[in-house]
Amino acid sequence: MSLDETARKPHDALAALLADEMTAVNALIRARMASEHAPRIPEVTAHLIEAGGKRLRPMLTLAAARLCGYEGDHHHRLAATVEFIHTATLLHDDVVDESRQRRGRPTANLLWDNQSSVLVGDYLFARSFQLMVETGSLRVLDILSNAAATIAEGEVLQLTAAHDLATDEETYLKVVRGKTAALFAAATEAGGVIAAAPEEQVTALRDYGDALGIAFQIVDDLLDYGGVSTTLGKNVGDDFREGKLTMPVIKAVATADAAERAFWSRVIEKGRQEAGDLDHALALMTRHGTLSATRDAALGWAARAKAALAPLPDAPLRAMLSDLAAYVVARVN
Repeated sequence: MSLDETARKPHDALAALLADEMTAVNALIRARMASEHAPRIPEVTAHLIEAGGKRLRPMLTLAAARLCGYEGDHHHRLAATVEFIHTATLLHDDVVDESRQRRGRPTANLLWDNQSSVLVGDYLFARSFQLMVETGSLRVLDILSNAAATIAEGEVLQLTAAHDLATDEETYLKVVRGKTAALFAAATEAGGVIAAAPEEQVTALRDYGDALGIAFQIVDDLLDYGGVSTTLGKNVGDDFREGKLTMPVIKAVATADAAERAFWSRVIEKGRQEAGDLDHALALMTRHGTLSATRDAALGWAARAKAALAPLPDAPLRAMLSDLAAYVVARVN
């Protein structure tokens, strides 16, 4: 698998279209991550936020609002809110996962410490709620606060499902909907709500974000078993080493014979991994076609995302969002 160069184009086109608005959002992010009394807060936050992330989630909020004809500026606050929630979860995740690399750089918990990562993440959550309130929309507050709770719930579910070979695809999708798709869906839905779009369009935006987020996470999990480290921003095989039951592993376990199941039990359930185990895991996945089957699943969710856009105005921006759904899967070939 390798990064498909053509996959960059839809995201770049969206970024170019929203460049002025993203400039305003980035200025707001920098202003709100400041702290008069604790300089470590902007230091830690800037390390992650300025690390070259795609800003996909806040762009989805801006795109949804613009597509629905919004002419105010509250969507800037919502976009910053979404980015703060996302950044806070990354800071917390790296502590939980004991990660050492994020977006191609050392993690904040490695450069500073776990305490700083957790507390700065908490600060960003608090800032995100301040931004939500400033929009004056209780419905937006409800959408984004529910998303924040769902993300935490998904992370806890993933923690309890880790190392358990009984974890099935239904549980996996609950984890993905929680830790990833919830924020995608909230980002797009909130954009429609702030624009006072018809309910059919708000629902369409939520469904689009949900399906897009699921496709995105499935591909991210797939890349862990064959991506390029610089593409991932993390080390290839991290999920395997951490014993995470992602879709490629779940599908491989479901088709395993007794000897293969014993291997999965040793490396995932018992965590006793040896040199060459990742290569053997990849060989088993190749033998049973689980990597291609996982990509097919991602393609299916991308198709759902595209279909969900039908009730929205027929405009170039809608076409970009449709192309974006293809982009998340085209990261692998």
